[in-house]
Order: sequence, then structure tokens, then C-alpha cells
Amino acid sequence: QVQLAESGGGSVQAGGSLRLSCVASGYTRSTSCMGWFRQAPGKERERVASSGAITTYADSVKGRFTISRDNAKLTLYLQMNSLTLEDTAMYYCAATSNWWCAGGFNYWGQGTQVTVSS
Repeated sequence: QVQLAESGGGSVQAGGSLRLSCVASGYTRSTSCMGWFRQAPGKERERVASSGAITTYADSVKGRFTISRDNAKLTLYLQMNSLTLEDTAMYYCAATSNWWCAGGFNYWGQGTQVTVSS
């Protein structure tokens, strides 16, 4: 089993920045690929970014968000810059043992809320 704990969410004005963190514990060999997802009210869950064999980003965040990992600290980060109202959502950290991030993600955190205001 893997436990994931997110932090760093909050309220910020449009144009501002936030950095989310996700600490993994447990059987961390199952965290070959880790990613950030988000879900806004009334919308489907969206993969924001993932880090495994390759790093990928949703088109909506390219150039604004950066995903990174500190393997020594078992921590995944998401640096979010130039935030817009459309970035408001619950953000979830997730992990899978699939190095290519293929298939579903097996492990999920509880989520951290990001609210962007004008």
C-alpha cells in the first residue's frame, strides 16, 4: 500500500502562484509514475501533469505549471504560476507502479483545494 498526502493548497488571486506538495509513504516502489489531477465542481477529473518515464502536461497548464520530484524526500511537487480562475479545483496526487504512467492510477491522496479569485 501507498499513502499520499497533499499540502500547499489555498486561496490566491489570479496571476499568483502556489506550490503543491505530495509526500508518499508505505510501499513507495509502487510510485514509479506520479501525477497531479484536478476536479472542479461539475467537471470531469483532469490529469494536470505526470512524472514517470516522461513528463507530460495538460495543454491548459503548459508553460505555467511545473511538476517535479524529490526522490530522496519521496515528495512530488506542482509549481503553479500565472493562476487563472479556471485553475480553481480540488487537486489530487496519484501514483502508479507503471513507469510509463499507462493505465489507471492505483493510489490517491485526499486532495487539496486551490481557489483562484479575481
